[in-house]
Amino acid sequence: MMKNLFLSISLLVVCSFYVQAQNKTVNIFGFLVGKWEMKNKTGKVVESWTKHRDSLTGTSYQFDAKGDSILTEAVVLKKIDGVWHYCVTGFEKGNEGKTNFKLVAWANNTFTFENKQHDFPQKISYQNKGKEELLAWIEGNINGKTRKISFPYVKQ
Repeated sequence: MMKNLFLSISLLVVCSFYVQAQNKTVNIFGFLVGKWEMKNKTGKVVESWTKHRDSLTGTSYQFDAKGDSILTEAVVLKKIDGVWHYCVTGFEKGNEGKTNFKLVAWANNTFTFENKQHDFPQKISYQNKGKEELLAWIEGNINGKTRKISFPYVKQ
């Protein structure tokens, strides 16, 4: 009985965060605006976000050690039929094409978008870590194994 009550309350809390996020304006994602940098083995990745009236647009570039860059993906964060979506277009080999991820959770400054039909990732999350830090991660299953890749960014 207590287990069912706890499960019901937990489900209600998660649903209320979801509904609350869908009713918010684009301002809830304002922490993304600007340029974010993450160093990696081959150079760095730079994500740039711009706020518009009712959406955000983002680009991600991979820079090599010489400073040459390649556009890896473009993103639009917008409402589709009243629900926030992370709409990504990939440009890297093996990651080409458009995919939409629906906002499924918002709590503790963390937003999670999901598309269970996508090969990998099935989830994309962004966490506001303050004015100078941003943590993003992707996760999902590949060949039956759960995988998570983190992207710690600092403000550029």
